[in-house]
Amino acid sequence: MRDIFTALAGMAMAALIALAGPVAPVSAAEAVRIAIHVDENDPARMNMALNNAQNVRSYYEAQGVPVEIEIVTYGPGLDMLIAGKSPVASRVAAMSLEGVTFSACANTMAGIEKRTGEKPKLLDEAQVVPSGVVRLVELQRAGWAYIRP
Repeated sequence: MRDIFTALAGMAMAALIALAGPVAPVSAAEAVRIAIHVDENDPARMNMALNNAQNVRSYYEAQGVPVEIEIVTYGPGLDMLIAGKSPVASRVAAMSLEGVTFSACANTMAGIEKRTGEKPKLLDEAQVVPSGVVRLVELQRAGWAYIRP
């Protein structure tokens, strides 16, 4: 009896998929939104995140599709956005001009301040968010794709 129900459920699912048709590509009016996660103080990882952002932007813009990209940093990855420490500061500045948003975790900043006695100075392109992890959750809940290079 169980096999009959399994077979019927499979046929019903196949019929629904056939009725729905193939998955349509993203329309030009529909923006693609990408959240990229950086939590390591590794220049190679930071550059990979920036390369991912550039590649996604290039691909979708060639298709005529608008793109929103936010790179969210926390923990050791915050060094990506700390003035005087960032190994990718010039790339952050250039990509910010292209519309990429860079978010820095306030929790990580508070931890650094507690440990060193000084609040870290961020690159001008950085925006502070209360929590990097929470920001990633919020973006995903809002339908943004999540990338961790």
